[in-house]
Amino acid sequence: MKKILSVVLLTFMLFTAACGKDDYPPVAINEEIDRCEVCNMAIKDDAYATQIITKEGRSLKFDDLGCLVEWRNEHSADSIAATYVRDHNNLEWIKYDKAYYVYDASIQTPMAYGVISFETEAAANSYMNEHGVGMLMDAEALAAHSWEVNKEMMGSHDHGHSHGHDHSDAHDDAEAHDDADAHDEEEAHGEADAHNEAAVHDDAA
Repeated sequence: MKKILSVVLLTFMLFTAACGKDDYPPVAINEEIDRCEVCNMAIKDDAYATQIITKEGRSLKFDDLGCLVEWRNEHSADSIAATYVRDHNNLEWIKYDKAYYVYDASIQTPMAYGVISFETEAAANSYMNEHGVGMLMDAEALAAHSWEVNKEMMGSHDHGHSHGHDHSDAHDDAEAHDDADAHDEEEAHGEADAHNEAAVHDDAA
């Protein structure tokens, strides 16, 4: 009888452990290859990275919480198995609907949405008290958030990669290339003129 009870207890424990296991765990960020599903920017392994695990087991990664929400708004929730954000303090992955969020337009995030996440309400409140800014939200309140981009913040946040499409850099490169071409043309033209003058001088002689 004791043996039967032991087997039953062991079976129950294994079943409970299996039920408690997360079938869709978060995937580690690979800074070498990971790109945001929305803005296609490189993803840094930092507090702003987020991800969605689909029911097919695919990890969709985002460099900013705002990008994740944009993707969710444009796709069916039926395809989503799990959604993760990171604790702003220790970078631990936490479930989207279990986290607490702080928003303020002055908070710098990669795409300037100004929302950061915390595992506990106490941690979120501590951040707001320390910095003197912020509005506390949970996942339900976050669903009604306007998600406006602070355009003045765009490009000012630096956590290892550049956001935006580097139009100014491309423009500068193009100008430098044009200047070099113009310089080469001037040199070629000058050499041609000098050659022609020398030829005329030889003919006159």
